[in-house]
Amino acid sequence: MQTDAKRQPLLLIPGTLCDERLWAPQIEALGDRVEAFVPRLDASDDLDTLARDILDQAPWPRFSLAGLSMGGILALSILRQAPERVERLALFNTNPFAEALERQALRADDIAQAEALGMTRYAREVLAPLYPAEGDAEDPEHTKLVVAMAERGGLDAFRRQAIALRDRPDASAGLAAITQPTLVLCGDGDRLCLPSRHLYLAEHIPNAELVILEGVGHLSTLQAPAAVNQALVAWLDRPASPEI
Repeated sequence: MQTDAKRQPLLLIPGTLCDERLWAPQIEALGDRVEAFVPRLDASDDLDTLARDILDQAPWPRFSLAGLSMGGILALSILRQAPERVERLALFNTNPFAEALERQALRADDIAQAEALGMTRYAREVLAPLYPAEGDAEDPEHTKLVVAMAERGGLDAFRRQAIALRDRPDASAGLAAITQPTLVLCGDGDRLCLPSRHLYLAEHIPNAELVILEGVGHLSTLQAPAAVNQALVAWLDRPASPEI
């Protein structure tokens, strides 16, 4: 894949059961300045192996890297494995810690529930209600999109993603070694990945800028596209990390 010299390569990693449609507002708005690529997330139930597969999919030797939720966790794994390939890092709605023991125990229940309900009902009845900011009603268009992405991803991919998240390593110890210009962004109403996680990220990554969006939940790229786009433009304007 040949990148236009005037356009920056940008690897966008979606979250669990999401695809390129999670990033559609950013791809459309930034199309004049970035060459965007969104990888598949179905190759493995091991997080680091999945990250290596994403590196193999990436069509450029170096790129700016952004991930949301599971995508942010994968971005941190990519950075551990191949820091020389990453020019900038953006972490959206991301938890840098290993899965809590009590949450680990519930992953099998999540998979069993998805198997029992099917992906359409599981996405509509279980996942979509978790994504708006606390106290907000669901946006019907966002719910429809969450369901469509889950249907496309399918049950097998969900099983692998759930296991990868359950068994993921703790990434917090490596944050101080990150040298790339970093954007940390979340909504203040995110119930799945609390703002406190992002304060931790911003405090422990040396070159990080923190953006907290008021009234926004877990799917910030869809729920506040204009604000996210503005933050991404400012991030892309920061000088890239030098080649190692």
